[in-house]
Amino acid sequence: MNGRLDTVYAAIDAANSEDPTLEREGESEVPAALIYGHRMSAELERISEAAGEFLKIAARGQHIERWKLPRGSYPDGRTGYLNWRKAQAAYHAERVSEIMAAAGYSTPECERVGQLLRKEGIKRDVEVLMLEDVACLVFLKWYFKGFAEGHDFEKVFRIVSRTARKMSAQGRARVLVEFELPPELIPALDV
Repeated sequence: MNGRLDTVYAAIDAANSEDPTLEREGESEVPAALIYGHRMSAELERISEAAGEFLKIAARGQHIERWKLPRGSYPDGRTGYLNWRKAQAAYHAERVSEIMAAAGYSTPECERVGQLLRKEGIKRDVEVLMLEDVACLVFLKWYFKGFAEGHDFEKVFRIVSRTARKMSAQGRARVLVEFELPPELIPALDV
């Protein structure tokens, strides 16, 4: 790593260490956003050893301070959810850009990471698509089981289908090989 990148990682981790939601990791209770950022970085490293510096920053900052804009502050339903997600992405981009600027990154470098975090050009930009693949893989690996247990099959199927549409063909192939999805959810991956 380099000095600037180390500085940005440390600042993102410090911000995410303030998450009041704790998650069990081994014998410890750890802030959920901190764990999520580390999982994103580890997954990116696992599937793309050649990932560039800006993609690494975007992965680590994907959900920076997510708790500050709770889902409950937006209306129920799909429209409310999508508006919340858009506001989250804008906030994450702004917050990570602030951290990057303080570490000496230029405005265009900060803007690039903002594009990644806002998922601009998801089907045209290889790095945005890679970030989405990483986010989807982290969700499936660490959060899917708990999510699926709390929702009916039709909703889970719709979400897996929508998730698959956002992923690359390589990402969807990884899902089939690396995860034990229930057989009835496999058709949801057909895009």
